[in-house]
Amino acid sequence: MSPLKPPSTVLEIASRLEEAGFQAWCVGGAVRDALLGHPHLDWDFATSATPAQVRELFGANRTIPVGMEFGTVGVLDRENRMHEVTTFRRDVRTDGRHAEVEFGASLEEDLARRDFTINAIAFSPRTGEVRDPFEGQRDLERGVVRAVGDADQRMREDRLRALRAIRFAARFGFSIEPPTLRAIADSAPHLRRLSPERVKQELDKTMDQVRCPSVALRFWKTTGAFGTLIPQLAQVTDEELTVPEHLAMPGLKRRPARRSNRLAGLLVSVGAREAVNILTALRASRHELQWVGTLVAAWQTVGVSIDRALLADLAPTDAQVRQWVSAVGRLDVAAFMRLANAIWRARRAAHGAAPPAAAVHALHRRMMRSAFHDAVDVGSLAIDGDDLRRVGIPASPRLGKILQALVTAVIADPSRNRSEWLLEEARRLNETDD
Repeated sequence: MSPLKPPSTVLEIASRLEEAGFQAWCVGGAVRDALLGHPHLDWDFATSATPAQVRELFGANRTIPVGMEFGTVGVLDRENRMHEVTTFRRDVRTDGRHAEVEFGASLEEDLARRDFTINAIAFSPRTGEVRDPFEGQRDLERGVVRAVGDADQRMREDRLRALRAIRFAARFGFSIEPPTLRAIADSAPHLRRLSPERVKQELDKTMDQVRCPSVALRFWKTTGAFGTLIPQLAQVTDEELTVPEHLAMPGLKRRPARRSNRLAGLLVSVGAREAVNILTALRASRHELQWVGTLVAAWQTVGVSIDRALLADLAPTDAQVRQWVSAVGRLDVAAFMRLANAIWRARRAAHGAAPPAAAVHALHRRMMRSAFHDAVDVGSLAIDGDDLRRVGIPASPRLGKILQALVTAVIADPSRNRSEWLLEEARRLNETDD
């Protein structure tokens, strides 16, 4: 059975176009992934119809002008899934970031402007015919990423193609054809022409789609992409590049969470300040900046202490565990321990010094138990600021310092977390400050 079996909704769109006298071919990632036996829901089309004709044919209520100037209209199928329908086109000129296109091309001309042979395969859902003028199916069978036509020209047309080639190779376990790889390396100094948003999007896709991101990240390093785009990572070690792939844990199936944790794993070696600087330059979201910065900072402080203790085979005391949980933050303990475990797993794989897996697992359980049951922050004290004000301690920065001192005392001895003891100690601290 042919793997090219698009859903009936795709056949309906193709039939509508062809019955109106236009060509309709499925192209791009859906065809590639189907031939590889991978599930893919985003079936897109190339057609001889112009954008205006597509909108007229399917109606304003079923179409979205997602990129009319580039020939693309979004068509909603009967299940309200959008499919991009793009007019056959050829590039007139490009500056490496933006292309000016011309409509009226043939299917063969349209395929010739695509990036890689594995993405330049067209399939007719009505007849089952496959058009593959650049032998993309053969490259899929051989496991090769190869540029369509002249590799240097393809990279000059769109500098993002260098990063896309790397991602495809890493995602599918393919090699990169030598002339294409040379063109990628030659393109590296020109990657600064890409907008930060496009670079971040490509990095995100790598973290989302690639099981072992280190394969792609090593290409970023060896081709010079890091040197141009993220100079702080130009000298990162191969061991450090493997940390992100140990962060695809069963509890991290949601892409945004997994992506952010993998970015923290990539950036942990440069420290919290540089990690935030890098993500700021890449226009990351405020939430991602805060999350990655918090995790990396926690490793720099708490993680290093834990690392030292476990490597010395020192069993942490309960008080130490409570201190670490307090410093990390009870809500961030799970993510922090995933990051720490990923760092240690990467070290073990590189035959470096790392705590035994059993000791890490035991500590993880202790820290999680402490996070849920121990008083490790102001919110878990038996009193609050209102109680302190009622005994005559005015609202001021001093009150906050007293609460923090009480937390420290309770972490050292949980039996102190009683309102009588806490209020008496607060009075004493207030008088001492005076």
